[in-house]
Amino acid sequence: MNDYRDPSLPVERRAEDLLSRMTVAEKAALMFHPSTTPGDGGLLAAAELYVGNIGITHFNVLAGDDSLSVAEWHNTLQEIAEGTRLAIPVTLSTDPRHGFRSNPFTGQALGSLSRWPETTGIAATGELTTVRSYADTMRQELLAMGIRVFLGPMADIFSEPRWSRGSGTFGENPERVSELTAAFIEALRGGPHLGPQSVAAVVKHFPGAGPQLKGDDAHDPRYPEQVYPGGMQDLHLAPFRRAFAAGASQVMTYYGKPMGTSWEEVGFAFNAPVVQNILRKELGFDGVVLTDWNLLEAEQIGGLSFGPNGWGLEHLDPKERAAIAIDVGVDQFGGDRNPALIEELIDSGRITEERIDQSVLRLLREKFRLGAFEHRRVDLERTLEVCGSPVFVERGVVAQKDSLVLLTADEALLPIRHGSRVYLDGLSAQNVGNELIVVDNDVDAEAIVVRLDAPFEPGRGSLGDFFHGGTLEFSQETVERIDAYAKKAPVYLAVYLERPAVLTQFIGVASAIIGEFGCSDEVLLDALTGRTAFRGSLPFDLPSSMADIEASREDVPFDMAVPLFRAGFGLKLNAGLNPTSLS
Repeated sequence: MNDYRDPSLPVERRAEDLLSRMTVAEKAALMFHPSTTPGDGGLLAAAELYVGNIGITHFNVLAGDDSLSVAEWHNTLQEIAEGTRLAIPVTLSTDPRHGFRSNPFTGQALGSLSRWPETTGIAATGELTTVRSYADTMRQELLAMGIRVFLGPMADIFSEPRWSRGSGTFGENPERVSELTAAFIEALRGGPHLGPQSVAAVVKHFPGAGPQLKGDDAHDPRYPEQVYPGGMQDLHLAPFRRAFAAGASQVMTYYGKPMGTSWEEVGFAFNAPVVQNILRKELGFDGVVLTDWNLLEAEQIGGLSFGPNGWGLEHLDPKERAAIAIDVGVDQFGGDRNPALIEELIDSGRITEERIDQSVLRLLREKFRLGAFEHRRVDLERTLEVCGSPVFVERGVVAQKDSLVLLTADEALLPIRHGSRVYLDGLSAQNVGNELIVVDNDVDAEAIVVRLDAPFEPGRGSLGDFFHGGTLEFSQETVERIDAYAKKAPVYLAVYLERPAVLTQFIGVASAIIGEFGCSDEVLLDALTGRTAFRGSLPFDLPSSMADIEASREDVPFDMAVPLFRAGFGLKLNAGLNPTSLS
């Protein structure tokens, strides 16, 4: 019997045995982690090419109609993999799936799963129990779909308010980010060590992606710069230190290239001072280092051309970029799918096979630890039973409720009295319960409930406006609309704080202002009518003006001179109210 097929043997022995049987081509294929999409026809033909012929066994699964379609695709990929020479099982990963918003580049919500606030909303609950519940629920639902690796959590500090990816972080407070990141990783693992009931975390984006110049994200070729005007490089490493102490076994480097530091001015995956010196030597990380997506070659994602994203090394060909990344300590290339590049590097002597073996061993150990060889298929009946189960859905609803932050309130007008006539702007009338009467005209309203998204500048991002950047001030048109409403009835304004919006112009106009991070209309209305309490606290400062934001330094948390609301703020109202007494 082949040692690598014997589950009674130690992981190290199994990994070394399998490595000894692999060809250079098979090793090279293991070092790529492209995307896949459930489907038939051309999608199935692509899967047969990349899994069956080329031998790639790591994929980030995109899209999917529901949990069942993802699980079925997982089983299809495993069937193809079983027909290869060594039958190395496929490992599926995913970006976030449990929120209310989708971005094909950073995470697509799946309605058949439990629904949770964005990560900043998990932080807004103020409870470690919430992040553990979130990660544990995610673990069980992902496992039921066959997904063994989560491309997260984001250990980045939300120090730049304009940053378009800040909603994926645990907020602005470095200590809190570190604490919640560690708790998430532990709960996602589901035990003291990686095992068959674990989902492995890929903590990202090393060495901390928060300090993007003016908040414009490095996904975009126009905005590659990451800056440290406050000299806070070490502060942004703190959550990663906690993540590794908590057992994170994989880490993702970011696109950005640091400017004005002692580090090289190239993307972090190619940056020897960062990966080779800090990550591998100083922090002693011996797990898998995965690059962010498509550093080597371009592909189509969401109908848009994406990549190559090798900032600072655009003048080099894909093969040389790959060589530099491997030199500094990278093990696997996210998004790219061309193992021939690695084969050519070995054939030419530019990279040694011994160096490749180091990366392949790390990747094989992870598969063995996760029990991938013994647990190749998922039970589709269990997929339907686990994903979106009532207990998990309720956990998500509780987190939505607990994340709502009450910023201002006229306590004489909150909660909205039952039986009130309400006009809705940004909410669906279908989601209103029996306690309120929805009217079609704001003139007839006794209360006006408005939901707004945080503002952004269209066209700031080149990727179809999936990355919201630029101003955080609302347009004059929006301000005037809220002013007009307030002249007719009390306005209850909820703002989706994807980024820290400037709310100054609504103070004293709206009867209540609520910060939300992803919730259903029902959850918001339950809080406004007193059925549930406002318990959340801000996970970041809210600015008083764009001038205050522009004067702050990208890498320094809490650097605004006069914030409108401080992190940790949140009025606690409605606690203990009995809705039946409010009619």
